[in-house]
Amino acid sequence: MQNNIKIGIVTYNIAKDWTLDDIFRNLPEAGFQGVELRTTHAHGVEVALSREQRENVRKRFADSPIELVQLGSAYEFHSPSPEELQMNIQGAREYAQLAHDVGAKGIKVRPNSLPQGIPEEAVLEQIGHSLREVGKTAEGLGVEVRLEVHGKETCRLPRIRKIMDYADHPSVVVNWNSNKEDLMDGGFDAGFDLVKDRIRHVHINELHNEEYPWRRLFERLQEIGYNGYCCAEIPGSPEPARLLKYYRALFLAYQE
Repeated sequence: MQNNIKIGIVTYNIAKDWTLDDIFRNLPEAGFQGVELRTTHAHGVEVALSREQRENVRKRFADSPIELVQLGSAYEFHSPSPEELQMNIQGAREYAQLAHDVGAKGIKVRPNSLPQGIPEEAVLEQIGHSLREVGKTAEGLGVEVRLEVHGKETCRLPRIRKIMDYADHPSVVVNWNSNKEDLMDGGFDAGFDLVKDRIRHVHINELHNEEYPWRRLFERLQEIGYNGYCCAEIPGSPEPARLLKYYRALFLAYQE
């Protein structure tokens, strides 16, 4: 089976101190093809950028061998506070506009909690309906809203499936996150099957962790015809560029 899966990084945390110049220099040298820019980091791609600054970012990526795969936010939609919830919805809409302006294909958002004292189903419904609202804006911009499989309770894949069903929007998709919890609720394959029709982006982490079924993940991604990115979300290193070369080698070896 032909392998069309590409490799990138999430700048959290391995490249949190890299400028765009560092990204354009270090990633091609390490054999990486794409990048997900996490908000608050040194590269500074944020909603405060002017129109001219956004166009400059877009042009720099267009002129480079590195694809701007995604913008990584921390917007979340579980809060029982209507004001906080609306702030996150509006913030995610503005972030989708930023993604469009700089040439990113998607934004990462997340579920993060099941607040105590509120029925679980009501929280999942609220998250899903909020994602739908963001998705309506993103659709008009040609941007996907990618829900990271995240949060102590909310990362369980049956809950992610329910959120996606409540969202019920073509622009709201799943960002697989390679969590240990993927092995619960019937096992890896059962969880993967719950969301395989919606996976549009993938985070991978410590490939040396033999408890996670890395080979099976890559097999399943190929089975569903996934041709997007697996982005390394790993801790920092005193020699990040050197570490990434070894990381890519292991990534490729797992798929042989």
